[in-house]
Amino acid sequence: MKINSILVALFTVSIFASCEKNETEPLQPYDTGVIVVNSGNFSDNNGTLSLIQRTGQTTVTDIFQKENMRSISGGLSGYAEVNDKGIILVDNSTAGKDAIEIVNARTFKTVATIPSAEIENPRTVIKVSETKAYVSAWDATGDFSNFYKNPGYIAVLDLTSNKIAKKIAVQNGAESLALVGNEVYVGNTGSGKTVLTVIDVTTDAVKQTIEVGRNPSIIGVDASSKLWVYAGGELQKINTSSKTVENKLKITASNASKSPSSFVLSADKATIYYTFSFYDAADNYVQKGETYSFSTTSTAIEAKTPFINRLFSGGLAVDPQTGDLYAGLVPSYKQAGYVFRYKANGTLIDSVRAEIAPSKFFFKK
Repeated sequence: MKINSILVALFTVSIFASCEKNETEPLQPYDTGVIVVNSGNFSDNNGTLSLIQRTGQTTVTDIFQKENMRSISGGLSGYAEVNDKGIILVDNSTAGKDAIEIVNARTFKTVATIPSAEIENPRTVIKVSETKAYVSAWDATGDFSNFYKNPGYIAVLDLTSNKIAKKIAVQNGAESLALVGNEVYVGNTGSGKTVLTVIDVTTDAVKQTIEVGRNPSIIGVDASSKLWVYAGGELQKINTSSKTVENKLKITASNASKSPSSFVLSADKATIYYTFSFYDAADNYVQKGETYSFSTTSTAIEAKTPFINRLFSGGLAVDPQTGDLYAGLVPSYKQAGYVFRYKANGTLIDSVRAEIAPSKFFFKK
């Protein structure tokens, strides 16, 4: 009896020691902060990932090269994390050299590489379960007379084996993705296709399509659980239960030549930010414009007073922790760009130097 008591005591101490070790495990280099996806200059294949912290202006540049002693070798089109694995989408300008790089998200040491033989023109990646991600892909492209010559597909990435388990055929130019419950909605770009594809993530199979208009770009789900999409020149609010379009809104402005892009929802999902731009023929076709916002309860959208009186060509994102707006500024595709940060009310916080063409952001916990 006495021996059993001693064994129980030792076992209890061992458990507590183990728990204490887990709780006090030291932070790894990339546990916190914001990953900046610098797409690079497409023809130069020089995309990189940077790490910036939520406060301060310190930037860790080209973190993949830093940790693996080799470059990514391509432009970058996306990044996401599933548990402790980071998924990097590599789009090389040379056919047959695209890839998916999988890294340890805490150390950025390489785990696996999926070559172009298995993925071609990867565009967007999202987590759909604790062991699975979806990657939209264009497949091999053609010439300018028929650029999207093949149907797009969704590559089902198994993060247990670090392999593509399946490819789900969808519309040409597959691009934007949104997870709503157990369904993923797929938009497209450039191909002229007019539907959203709905995929059941439990079966990895197409469930249905929704007619919305040309080239639907998915924005996200608002506070009322409505999916927002920009398609056919209109903002559309979709009921994801009935799979119907509840409302369509056009953006009106005094300058009819302006085009909206880079839509993103605020942290509380009640506001949508976007850029509104045009190419000024009187000034050597320099791109100009501003950044605007509107409420998701709006019945009309008028681009009259800018939210920020500046155009950001590098894309917008919102930090879900702080509600701050991140905006990429691309001076040119031959020099480093900048990340501007704003409070939710439009007040400038600061700007941080990044690398070439800061285009997307991933906010770590």
